[in-house]
Amino acid sequence: MTRLLLLFLLAGSLARPASASERPNILIAISDDQSHVHTSAMGYKAIQTPGFDRVAASGVLFRNGFSPSPGCSPTRASFLTGRHTWQIEQAGTHASSFPKKYVAFPDLLEGAGYFIGTTGKTWGPGNYKVSGRDRNPAGPSYNKKKAEPPFRGISSNDYASNFSEFLKEKPGDQPFYFWYGATEPHRVFEKGAGLKKGKKLEDVVVPSFLPDTPDIRSDIADYLVEIEHFDDHLVRILDELEKAGELDNTLVIVTSDNGMAFPRAKANLYEYGFHMPLAVSWPNQAPGGRIVDDLVGFVDLTATILDAANVGFPKDRPALAGRSILNILRSPKEGMVDGSRRYVYAARERHSSSRWNNLTYPQRAIRSQQYLLIWNFHPERWPAGAPTKLDANGKPGPEHGGYHDIDACPSLDFLIQNREHPTLGRYFHLAVDHRPEYELFDIRKDPGCLENLVGDGVHERILNELSAQLERYLKKTGDPRVNGNGDIWESYIRYSGIRSFPKPDWAREE
Repeated sequence: MTRLLLLFLLAGSLARPASASERPNILIAISDDQSHVHTSAMGYKAIQTPGFDRVAASGVLFRNGFSPSPGCSPTRASFLTGRHTWQIEQAGTHASSFPKKYVAFPDLLEGAGYFIGTTGKTWGPGNYKVSGRDRNPAGPSYNKKKAEPPFRGISSNDYASNFSEFLKEKPGDQPFYFWYGATEPHRVFEKGAGLKKGKKLEDVVVPSFLPDTPDIRSDIADYLVEIEHFDDHLVRILDELEKAGELDNTLVIVTSDNGMAFPRAKANLYEYGFHMPLAVSWPNQAPGGRIVDDLVGFVDLTATILDAANVGFPKDRPALAGRSILNILRSPKEGMVDGSRRYVYAARERHSSSRWNNLTYPQRAIRSQQYLLIWNFHPERWPAGAPTKLDANGKPGPEHGGYHDIDACPSLDFLIQNREHPTLGRYFHLAVDHRPEYELFDIRKDPGCLENLVGDGVHERILNELSAQLERYLKKTGDPRVNGNGDIWESYIRYSGIRSFPKPDWAREE
């Protein structure tokens, strides 16, 4: 029995798809570690992203797109399955496995007649083989074409050329799905790449949770160079589609998996950790040139892809968590289009191996148009990692050497070096210190998430409303953290990068 026949059997309960000429191609372009403000379409002066801007101009620029997690592996698993990270067991944490009972939408598309492929970073890090899968859940890879990278730290993968090879193999008028997953702007960056490319440090806008110094500005400039590399390949891919006459009937989704790899951004449920750039176009169906403020999560994007392809979801598998946004895409309206989308939700469990016994740092978040509420389930644990880890001999290593939930980078080094500075030291503590159980932020006034409004006497009603809604939703959707089985997250195997840390005082007392 062929794999394709097996996939048709899996999709036995699917709705009958439309004809090939009616179904759109699906192109997903997903960068690695990019926060929402860092595109020229969003008005960021120090960067040029003509590819992203083109998709936004020909479709919709979503100003409120949110990933399901501030880490790459759980975000990608959630996107692929259309379920929240707390609904997919091991796949909802970092560098673990991907249970087969959670079907990935590329398999459904393939079963419904789509030609599918990927290039670059797909689902990972993690081990899909131990779950009995014979390929990455995102689909088969096209990675043979290489090119000389412009700077150190940038992949030699010629993403656009690999997409061209994929198109050459596509049979006739068969619709396609393709996942372009850049490894940029994931660290490391070539130090000084931004200046070498002619970026002006005065054009760099430093978010409020980082100190505004030349060192930080230069590190951000280097990050922007890598986003532009991702975008360069997107431009080439879009040109290839247009040349092939396929662009008008292609649903293009451009986004990222989590926020910028800087302290208090990536691996944090603050705004810069899970608020994503998002542009979506489908020229045959979606009026272009619109800016939309509706709250959209990645589980909604999954539902949208299957809706656009007229591919139903197997009734014998755990159901989708999101709702299609085709109504928004097809609407001529701007601003708020679908008033029923009041909240989006996100979660974090384990990111890197950063604590004693490989413990997680469990968080859940609810985001409305104005407010962000974060629930830290174990505030006694270190959010960025324990300050000190153990070396190969079991001896304590250097102080402040254990913050592995922050990617190693010049910005982290700067914070550590200036931790005792009378004005700069506060940024170090913002990044690594313990946090309270609840954190509430007014995003319109405080996008850097610096002023916790819990206990201020003014926002008690908002706190109560959001915390109640969050808990109701988590219970309804089966989150072990609120349904009495939260420790199951500590049992999921991490397959790479295990570190050792001293046993904390609170664990000795239990």
